[in-house]
Amino acid sequence: MTDRPTLQTALIHNDYRAPDGFSALPQAIHHASTVLFKDVASMRSRNWQDKNAYTYGLHGTPTTFTLEARLAAIEDGKHCVLAPSGLAAIALVDFAFLKSGDDVLIPDNVYNPNRELANWLQQDFGITARYYDPLIGGDIADLIQSNTRLIWTEAPGSVSMEVPDLPAICRAAHAKGVLVALDNTWSAGLALRGFELGVDIIMQALTKYQSGGSDVLMGAVITQDKALNQKLETAHMRLGFGVAADDVYLVLRSLPTMKLRFEAHDAAARTVAAWLQARPEIAAVLHPALPDCPGHALWQRDFSGAGGLFSVVFDACYSEAQTDRFVDSLQLFKIGFSWGGVHSLAVPYRMQHMRQNWPHQGQLVRLNIGLEDPQDLIADIEQAFKAMQA
Repeated sequence: MTDRPTLQTALIHNDYRAPDGFSALPQAIHHASTVLFKDVASMRSRNWQDKNAYTYGLHGTPTTFTLEARLAAIEDGKHCVLAPSGLAAIALVDFAFLKSGDDVLIPDNVYNPNRELANWLQQDFGITARYYDPLIGGDIADLIQSNTRLIWTEAPGSVSMEVPDLPAICRAAHAKGVLVALDNTWSAGLALRGFELGVDIIMQALTKYQSGGSDVLMGAVITQDKALNQKLETAHMRLGFGVAADDVYLVLRSLPTMKLRFEAHDAAARTVAAWLQARPEIAAVLHPALPDCPGHALWQRDFSGAGGLFSVVFDACYSEAQTDRFVDSLQLFKIGFSWGGVHSLAVPYRMQHMRQNWPHQGQLVRLNIGLEDPQDLIADIEQAFKAMQA
């Protein structure tokens, strides 16, 4: 090789290295698929599961390791694995801890894509998926079979809002050697301390409050136990799950304001929910902080906040067409799934098709209260009530 490379080679290979000592508040974004090693011995000695070293972009960079560490700290966990979405995080847990012939218990109010995934596992992978009353508490012990390996919980249910008795479920599960996984997306890990209540595995959809901008899809699975994390890491590697560095940066940028935003969502949602309680159009306000919500006493015991997501059940005198017109007539509320962003959202659900023994006759609409002025949101709902009845 000549002392001076050709121009084309010089465009690819350059000896310049930025000097050490640069420091700034934002986390650096490391884009990498290929990770470089100083020599063959270094390459062969590194373990992709060792967070103190780098092997390949899919297994982590300083950017992703930083987000994992911060998310684990929020939940008082020790280990965290990132996934491309909340549903991917759920799938990661299932594929890490379930195999053909195993049984999984899932609350009947579960996030519907979790249900769809479980039904697929049952249909094509020989895993039994059974659904339980989310308010079953310690009586779940009667449902645990010799092949039950995992119990999913969701606190609260993200549509119907029942709050489960997590400590009772965990005690019953652990007495029979069964793991408990918690979908802690509703509280963002801020208002519910899952590990303190006995949960083994916590997953979150970072798409919600952690992002805060309705522009990122990402999930996380957090554990305290190293052996559980190793199983998750192995499944993560085999499934090839990866997240984009730019998306990771967006979540990192939003984390410092997450608690402030969560509390603002909470305050506004309670204001709107209290107003809705007095409206004749509404038969029930399903907000865990309100006494009429199933599991409210458990929310008081286990939670320190509520965020911005709750549901309302309309009086049975209103047809689906009328409540659809209500949603269509909203101006500040947009129609769309997810929550945790600055914009308020509304989505109608056909609960009779989703739940066994659903107790209400009226139509359910889920509301995400964003960061608009709650009085403006109340005015918007009021005009939509009038349009519904026109």
